[in-house]
Amino acid sequence: MEAVPPLYRVAGTAGPQGDEDRLGVPDGPGAPLDELVDAYPNYNEEEEERRYYRRKRLGVLKNVLAASAGGTLTYGVYLGLLQMQLILHYDETYREVKYGNMGLPDIDSKMLMGINVTPIAALLYTPVLIRFFGTKWMMFLAVGIYALFVSTNYWERYYTLVPSAVALGMAIVPLWASMGNYITRMAQKYYEYSHYKERDEQSPQQRPPRGSHAPYLLVFQAIFYSFFHLSFACAQLPMIYFLNHYLYDLNHTLYNVQSCGTNSQGILIGFNKTVLRTLPRSRNLIVVESVLMAVAFLAMLLVLGLCGAAYRPTEEIDLRSVGWGNIFQLPFKHVRDFRLRHLVPFFIYSGFEVLFACTGLALGYGVCSVGLERLAYILVAYSLGASASSVLGLLGLWLPRAVPLVAGAGLHLLLTLGLFFWAPAPRVLQHIWILYVAAVLWGVGSALNKTGLSTLLGILYEDKERQDFIFTIYHWWQAVAIFTVYLGSSLPMKAKLVVLLLTLVAAAASYLWMEQKLQRGVVPRQPRIPRPQHKVRGYRYLEEDNSDESDAEGEHGGGGGGGPADGVEEEAPPAGPRPGPEAAGLCRRPCPYEQALGGDGPEEQ
Repeated sequence: MEAVPPLYRVAGTAGPQGDEDRLGVPDGPGAPLDELVDAYPNYNEEEEERRYYRRKRLGVLKNVLAASAGGTLTYGVYLGLLQMQLILHYDETYREVKYGNMGLPDIDSKMLMGINVTPIAALLYTPVLIRFFGTKWMMFLAVGIYALFVSTNYWERYYTLVPSAVALGMAIVPLWASMGNYITRMAQKYYEYSHYKERDEQSPQQRPPRGSHAPYLLVFQAIFYSFFHLSFACAQLPMIYFLNHYLYDLNHTLYNVQSCGTNSQGILIGFNKTVLRTLPRSRNLIVVESVLMAVAFLAMLLVLGLCGAAYRPTEEIDLRSVGWGNIFQLPFKHVRDFRLRHLVPFFIYSGFEVLFACTGLALGYGVCSVGLERLAYILVAYSLGASASSVLGLLGLWLPRAVPLVAGAGLHLLLTLGLFFWAPAPRVLQHIWILYVAAVLWGVGSALNKTGLSTLLGILYEDKERQDFIFTIYHWWQAVAIFTVYLGSSLPMKAKLVVLLLTLVAAAASYLWMEQKLQRGVVPRQPRIPRPQHKVRGYRYLEEDNSDESDAEGEHGGGGGGGPADGVEEEAPPAGPRPGPEAAGLCRRPCPYEQALGGDGPEEQ
């Protein structure tokens, strides 16, 4: 009886063709070791590398979308809750029935003071917090503080509202500074993942060409501000679907209002003290606040779960290791840079124009003439105009970078001049289309302003060691401008428009002067970023060829890996003669895989 051949060959036995298989490769004990340990025969290294970096690029896009959506939800919940809270607390009947003699107007004034005054001190602690927690975790913690502010409205008392407002004021500048830094870092990482072949050909210390990440930065900032400006529309949803059903019409609320627009003074002088026809049930208020709380919690989850890190762990350690005293001082030292000094008026105007859209245009021109029930629709028009026009920032791909900023400033200049000579009549709806057009056009100018400024800062300051300082300075000046508007809320509208106009002209002239200096080749004076001072010796500092120095230091020859990092203690060499290179190569026996490759170990690579 003939033996049946086995289904699987026994290892080490000869096949039907002797000691060679169909490919002509010897089998059995004499088979070469390369066939056992080599890579998969169909493995395409170039294709796998391309797929790897494509996944990295998709991860960067996911980070940008998650950060944009998280910022939109956070700011929308904050604005919507604050707006609804101030309207309810303004009504005399609501205060007397719900809270009696608790002094709710005084609590509201203290709360607004905490939100507007606390950011003035943000320049002292924002860089330290961002470096200590990291960019992503700073975003997460700041969004959590916004959620804390929402949660305190379940129990409206002095000891809940005022402390949460102070905490919110402390988180404003760190949140938006870390957001701006995060979007800029994502653009730089996307460039690295898109041009990985060029990076492989360069030395690790060589930096990419200046401005190479600018196209990606323009796209990412346009995406971010398209989302961000939608927060003003999201903030009106509680007003449209809930509070508008309880409001009196304009004939009641505007009965004693005599002048609007450029002839008005303060905020809604003569506005009726009762704006609610019926008081909303406490159960309905709790439902609305619970929805807002859920959205704030969703924003926290988006930042926590979908946003990746802005820096590698080694980069985070290096950013902290320059010394906390240096981190505290560096924002002030950047005042030496003439580019920042020239952009300060634009930073201030950026804060002015947003507050003017929400208070001056929406209240002084809108609510004063067409009633409180149309406030939400005016702000929705502003929001949609700004969101749709954020894509105009992409004009920087084909036009000089000054064009979007100057175009936005010119549009706001024309609108401000028009508003200076316009005084709409109270309780007249014939001119409501002018309000909507003005709100949309103001949103177009705001979008060009915000995208242009953030993109410009990301292009002028490419060093990853400086970006958090620069965006901290930008948003701190915005906070100073908002504080100034808070102090001058009782001024006449003409005075507000004059201040806005002068700031706008000064900002545009100062910016064009800065661009002229750069074209003449004037070199800005930037403070030196100290080298990282690592206090402990870790595994990542043992290899000379894998230095963690910053790109700026590598470019200036700060320590290209030839010696130990600053602050790292070196071990004393052992006594006796030092081993030569031949003896050093015999310190460890090569593993079989290294023997198969014909090398003597990692020293050869």
